[in-house]
Amino acid sequence: MADRAQGIAPALPEQKTGGAGAIAARRPRSRYSLLTRRDKLVLTVMVGIPLIFDLALIWGPAIASIFLSFTNWGGVGPITERNLVGTRNYEFLFTRYTLFWPALLHNITWLAFLMFIATPLGMFMAVLLDREIRGTRLYQTVFYLPVVLSLAVVGIIWSLQYAPEQGFINNVLGRTGNDNLIDWLGNPSLNLWAALVATSWRHVGYIMVLYLAGLKSVDPALREAAKVDGASERQTFFRVVFPVMAPINIVIVVVTTIEALRAFDIAFIINGGKNGLELLSTLITNNTLSESGQVGFGSAIAVVLLVISLGPIVAFLARMMRQDRR
Repeated sequence: MADRAQGIAPALPEQKTGGAGAIAARRPRSRYSLLTRRDKLVLTVMVGIPLIFDLALIWGPAIASIFLSFTNWGGVGPITERNLVGTRNYEFLFTRYTLFWPALLHNITWLAFLMFIATPLGMFMAVLLDREIRGTRLYQTVFYLPVVLSLAVVGIIWSLQYAPEQGFINNVLGRTGNDNLIDWLGNPSLNLWAALVATSWRHVGYIMVLYLAGLKSVDPALREAAKVDGASERQTFFRVVFPVMAPINIVIVVVTTIEALRAFDIAFIINGGKNGLELLSTLITNNTLSESGQVGFGSAIAVVLLVISLGPIVAFLARMMRQDRR
């Protein structure tokens, strides 16, 4: 009664005791998890195992190549302080190694040929097959069949086609005599273009399938609206369909760039990547696996190729991240 008279409110039971009620009020609530222990274990295994393989088979060798590029290690024995040469490999590569700049030019030529000839041809074939003409499934299967084959098998097939005497191409052209034979793969001025035709045979089918899948996802209402506005098929494609397929176009550009930079199999099958078919990838193999065993110098070439290859990949990821933010 005295407390009420003085205007003082009576204390709550928790405030009086300061016991379990106050402690429970201060204790944060535990978050409810939808994943059980088994789910977390399965998720850890599914993410962890691919991550380990990625680090061991991709990033591990990449980091090792960067380190080895600063040495003159020959691939045998331990690496000591005597093997450390600093930037000498890069200095020799850019200034005195006569095969580097021709190989880089060949890679650029490879990229230009695939980008401006093979890729548009694959897009054109996809546009034709998107019209649902008779035998579309058959054409898709025939054109996509080379994609199933490895590049090594493609190289062997085209080596037989380009054979001077028994080759299909020389026989079709009527080049059967010894004086009229065309050495497609032995002539340094021809073998690069012959190899580009062979790799385009596979690349065209790959681009065709990617672009055909993109065309199927375009809203038909856009084409109908363009047709109502009086646009021709060509105007509809370049002004309506092609801009809508910007994500597919970016993927195709990145894939084509990577295919050109990592080109190796066909050139190596033809003549070991020599005599006019030098590429950065073949220079890496010929230096690291040759009798000289210049692993450090070959690693320097590999690092240069890695830096060049990261350009389109980083640009693609940056564009995709910007689109996700929007």
